[in-house]
Amino acid sequence: MHRFANPSRFLRIAKPLTPALFWPGLLLVLGACFWGLTQAPPERLQGDTVKIIFVHVPAAWLGMAGWTGIAIASIVQLVWRHPLAGISARAIAVPGALFAAICLITGSIWGKPAWGTWWVWDGRLTSMLVLFFLYLGYIALANASSEKGNVSRVAAVFGIIGAVNIPIINRSVVWWESQHQKASITLGGSAISDAYLWPLFAAAIGFSLLFGAIVLMRMRAALAEIRIEARMRRIAEN
Repeated sequence: MHRFANPSRFLRIAKPLTPALFWPGLLLVLGACFWGLTQAPPERLQGDTVKIIFVHVPAAWLGMAGWTGIAIASIVQLVWRHPLAGISARAIAVPGALFAAICLITGSIWGKPAWGTWWVWDGRLTSMLVLFFLYLGYIALANASSEKGNVSRVAAVFGIIGAVNIPIINRSVVWWESQHQKASITLGGSAISDAYLWPLFAAAIGFSLLFGAIVLMRMRAALAEIRIEARMRRIAEN
């Protein structure tokens, strides 16, 4: 782990890796959405409305994965004091919040024709909304940190505690009676037709690659800002 603690070593890896993630991710997302929208047949009950799944489901997965990444980075920061851990957690927060917001918006759009309402206060929707507000709280705490690019110990502890909400989101449709459908993809198999399943997987991989590229971009920008501020301080001292 500490092999990559050196920012210069990290930047040498991140610089070529960023476009290597971004462009394939973008092509996969565009291709998967085109494939799903044009080739997948209308669903028997919901018609073409169900095709919002190609954005909604990856956004939900990445919203939860983003906070999981923040929690892991926060543990690494507090336990091993890895110099890039806080920077990576801060870099994850904004795209994580964005995907959580996309999940909520697309879910509301999908819910209107399916349920007859834009919103219901069931376990899955409410816990995802809580996740979005957790992201906003974490971003506020991270921005309040005195160290540019890094985050305070308070923000790191908040990132760990907030991870309690992730299994609640995942298991909410099992624990409570819910209008939200049960999990269609589990370790035991899938209840989704192959006509939807394969473009959904392609979209999920594509959005994940884009997420990774955005995080690397934000980490590189934070490190550049730190270096510029350090150089300006040296100039001011001289």
